[in-house]
Amino acid sequence: MDLKQKEAAELLGLNKRMIQYYEKGERDGKAVQIPKYIRLACYALEKKVKDFDGEKVTQLDD
Repeated sequence: MDLKQKEAAELLGLNKRMIQYYEKGERDGKAVQIPKYIRLACYALEKKVKDFDGEKVTQLDD
């Protein structure tokens, strides 16, 4: 999505280190699986969704 790790972390509400673990696929030599909620959040960001409160969608451009 052409984001820097810091930008992705901020948009996903994670710290940069978790983004690094997800990109690498491991943490301390152990496999790291990306949780479904993070995958879904990434999909939403790809579709330019910044937030969703259950009724209203806020786009990244807003």
